Amino acid sequence: MIDDRQLQIWFNREIFPLEGALTRYIRRHWRNESDVGDLRQEIYVRIYSSAKRQLPAHARAFLFTTARNHLINVARSARVVSLDIVADLEASFPGLTSADLDRQLSARDELRRVQLGLERLSPRCRQVMVLRRVEGLSTREVAERLGISAKTVENQLVHGMRALTDFMMGGEGRIRRSEHRRARAVEGKP
Repeated sequence: MIDDRQLQIWFNREIFPLEGALTRYIRRHWRNESDVGDLRQEIYVRIYSSAKRQLPAHARAFLFTTARNHLINVARSARVVSLDIVADLEASFPGLTSADLDRQLSARDELRRVQLGLERLSPRCRQVMVLRRVEGLSTREVAERLGISAKTVENQLVHGMRALTDFMMGGEGRIRRSEHRRARAVEGKP
């Protein structure tokens, strides 16, 4: 446990001089300007409480890692997760090694590919996929929000996942129904 006086000296010497850079970082990665001050304070609280256990060896890296993780957590908990925001936050971390950067770039490319796959879905299927898989709503909540049955949500989710998987594997990303179901649909049977 670090002495309060020692912690305060460290904080004033290592963290406060980075306030401008931290503020710019938050503004660059957060849409609502009015949240910037609160987010910065929340990050400071996290830094202070973590450093109380042990002072980090690299204050700048520790600050921006904490900031990045906090912004991601706030965005996820708000259920307003823009795939671009998360991808940009994760790719913006300073001081990455080459292997880390390769993994980050690969993950970002994959995320963009998922976005392209989602865009290829029908509007209703895309809505169901985003509400269910990105925002994390339950089947019942999605059904209520869209004014459709839970069974329709489940069917749209299955079709969307199949199409997205097909697209990610190099296919066209179209919803494909089985031959048996197609034949039944042509015959007018459910």
